[in-house]
Amino acid sequence: MDKYSINQFKNGLKLMLDSNPCSILNNEIVKPGKGQVFNRVKFKDLITGKTLIKTFKSGEFLEGADVMELDLQYLYNDGNTWNFMDLHSFEQYSIDGAIVSGVKGYLVEQDICIVTLWNNNPISITPPNHVILEVFDTDPGLKGDTVGTSGKPATMNTGVVLQVPLFVSIGDKVKVDTRINEYVGRA
Repeated sequence: MDKYSINQFKNGLKLMLDSNPCSILNNEIVKPGKGQVFNRVKFKDLITGKTLIKTFKSGEFLEGADVMELDLQYLYNDGNTWNFMDLHSFEQYSIDGAIVSGVKGYLVEQDICIVTLWNNNPISITPPNHVILEVFDTDPGLKGDTVGTSGKPATMNTGVVLQVPLFVSIGDKVKVDTRINEYVGRA
């Protein structure tokens, strides 16, 4: 198992912390006026989904997490499981709803997602940065209303709700940034 010193920390590095695989979200090097330099690191626990902040002094080491990320194509949902396929080996993975719950609003059939495996079990799914969704329900569109730029809520065909401009109406296809849950433009 690889060990990483705090000098090797970078965003996206997978490490073991409290027996769970974690991913570094932000690594900040703090140089106080007096005392030893330390790193303030923000982690995301890949099992629980919680975000943690820890500090590490120079000279400390952490064990690398033995995780594997695969590009898998989302196929379909059969109620309780979401099914993905590796396009190279045609191996299929059935993933439990608890793992998918945070991103299921962004899963569009045939899209390629990043699935993280730990001990050959899927532990997290990252959808593409941008997806095309269809507006399922929203208030009627208003033409010419350019002053009110706050937008209106719209429910997409996958169930996710986001703010859209006033001119968007039911049946329109829109491009959504999945990282920040925001409308990007018409598709």
